[in-house]
Amino acid sequence: MHTVAVLAPDGVSGFDLSAACQVFASARLPDGSAAYEVRVCAAGDATSFAAGVPCYQLRAPYGMADASDADTIVVPGIGDSAAEPPAELLALLRAAAGRGARVVSICTGAFVLAAAGLLDGLRATTHWALAGRLAERYPRIEVDPSVLFVDNGRLLTAAGAAAGLDMCLHLVRADHGARVAAETARLVVMPLQRGGGQAQFIAQAMPEGGDAGVNLQPVLEWMQRNVHRALTLDEIAHQAHLSVRSLNRRFRAQTGTTPVQWFLRARIHHARALLESTDLPVEQVAAASGFRSPVTLRLHFRRQVGTSPVGYRTAFRPPAPQPPA
Repeated sequence: MHTVAVLAPDGVSGFDLSAACQVFASARLPDGSAAYEVRVCAAGDATSFAAGVPCYQLRAPYGMADASDADTIVVPGIGDSAAEPPAELLALLRAAAGRGARVVSICTGAFVLAAAGLLDGLRATTHWALAGRLAERYPRIEVDPSVLFVDNGRLLTAAGAAAGLDMCLHLVRADHGARVAAETARLVVMPLQRGGGQAQFIAQAMPEGGDAGVNLQPVLEWMQRNVHRALTLDEIAHQAHLSVRSLNRRFRAQTGTTPVQWFLRARIHHARALLESTDLPVEQVAAASGFRSPVTLRLHFRRQVGTSPVGYRTAFRPPAPQPPA
């Protein structure tokens, strides 16, 4: 039987940990037998966190050594992404990857995988608010702050907590097929998985400060006010009082992406807001968001959001109030 070890280091996110356990423990094969053996592994008692606040003490039934032969190791989010993970934890993950085990992270668990050197040269994601920090601390990782999860085969990373559910369901489907995944989704009362490339439904992220004291927030706000225009890199660099080369470097350090990609996401974010709050036809939404045609909007919208503009409006716009009977 496929063994899944969900690690519980001190400071673990209780939601991430329990979400992974719930999905894998709920998966059943067509004959009704369990699809996975799930082990929660910790080095002694651990404090569980939620939104940075300690919530409860956790005593796991397995020690960290019990993850040494697991087929899949899940690293949930941790309360302090700036802290250096325990050396024993990093050694366990390196050994697991070396023997071919599947190693996955949820939310800030990506910082642990990065500290172990497992994500070097790979594309990865984490919670959108911390993507810039991950990219700055580990420049050898291609950080994508927009997607729900990234599948590199034996190494996977998921964004914020709810995206971990999508990634775990994705793994169930990869291991046992669509039928088992669909039944698992029904048992845990969640919709069939969103694709990993679907965007995190978030407000456009602003930087936290950073590279050489240059704060890009004013230029980002200016770019957002001008999403309807065809801005060039030279124009953006001039607005930021930087060379194009310095602009690209500081954009990557503070936002985890390039000026061109950030501006494209800002346009998509503006289009989403219009779809949610107005009755404008898609043609007018495209023009107001800087796209030359509705076709171009639909192309980029589907790539980034995972659905069409009309589908997004249907799913995310509140229904119109009904007149009283």
